[in-house]
Amino acid sequence: MRYFFRPFVILCFLLTPFTASAFTVVIDAGHGGKDYGAIGHYLKLQEKDLNLDISLRLASKIRTAYPDVKVVLTRSTDIFIPLQERANIVNRNNADLFICIHTNSAETRSAYGAEVYILGTEKMEKNLDVAMRENAVIKLEADYQTTYQGFDPNSIDSYIIFELMQNQYMDNSLRFASMVQQRFVGDNNRTDRGVRQAGFLVLLKSACPSVLVEMGFVSNKEEEKYLGSDKGKREITDAIFNALSAYYKPKADKQPSGQAAVTSPEPPQQEKAGTEEPQQPEQAQPARAQQTQQAPQPQQQHAKPRFTVQLFASRNVLKKNDSEFKGLKGCFRVRRGEWYKYMYGEYATEAEAKEACQKLDKQFKGCFVVPVPEDAVK
Repeated sequence: MRYFFRPFVILCFLLTPFTASAFTVVIDAGHGGKDYGAIGHYLKLQEKDLNLDISLRLASKIRTAYPDVKVVLTRSTDIFIPLQERANIVNRNNADLFICIHTNSAETRSAYGAEVYILGTEKMEKNLDVAMRENAVIKLEADYQTTYQGFDPNSIDSYIIFELMQNQYMDNSLRFASMVQQRFVGDNNRTDRGVRQAGFLVLLKSACPSVLVEMGFVSNKEEEKYLGSDKGKREITDAIFNALSAYYKPKADKQPSGQAAVTSPEPPQQEKAGTEEPQQPEQAQPARAQQTQQAPQPQQQHAKPRFTVQLFASRNVLKKNDSEFKGLKGCFRVRRGEWYKYMYGEYATEAEAKEACQKLDKQFKGCFVVPVPEDAVK
């Protein structure tokens, strides 16, 4: 028998109310209490302990560096928390970012490396074993069939729900996941297992950009040593923190007293080209001329950048009348690797674009402002 989530349950996640506040990040230490998670083959390290250690380190580092950022931990001690409650914590706090910390394991002890997951169905069958293992924790909850509307973590049929949700917050989730993975590989020289998609319940039920970090394999002897070492813990914490620092940028402008100085996450580097006007080199002038008059200022060579609203990202080329656009006319796209980013409108100033973005957010939750890419297809 196939089980499906009721439509009104899906809508309640899509329509989670948003209130403006300080940038909020929720950090989830996976497993805990009676749920041990993966256990190392050599040092017998427990995943729940490793996850909590990194989560506490990361929370402390963020609070120290960014006092205006609100940091919420789903757990700060060794206790069991249902997946639904972890998602509830995210939604009650109107989180801007959700980071799940996990430790990987595999039957083959040669598997090693770091990877980051986002919610999605692309190639999901390849990563289904990971999702099933992490979702199986719901069986430790009383009456989990009722709580999760008949979802069976061991039945592939239950995962059909993720088809309906894979575009929700995907672009920002993918962006942050890529930042974390780049720092694992570039800064820590970890083996790159890439950014992947899978059907994690805790991500599905969280109404904000969300990632699940698999720090490494406790089933691998060398990697278990690394995960348990102070050096490894410092490097993993720093990698995630540095990715967050790049994702979240406080304003340099002065804010009224008591108001958090925050902005929306910066777009990727390839989309930032042209956002700042190039500075003109200073021209050397004769001393006598400087005493009498100022040299004429050079004319601005480039027009001010235009801005647009990015609605969502997809791996598919969509027709102009596709239902994903919800009747919006004049959308255009730009390709970035395997992804197509879909945008709407062109505005002379960022303020105009932000005003349009606020209106579009009712239909395209999580949309944000970016410069108009030069290679956009209209």
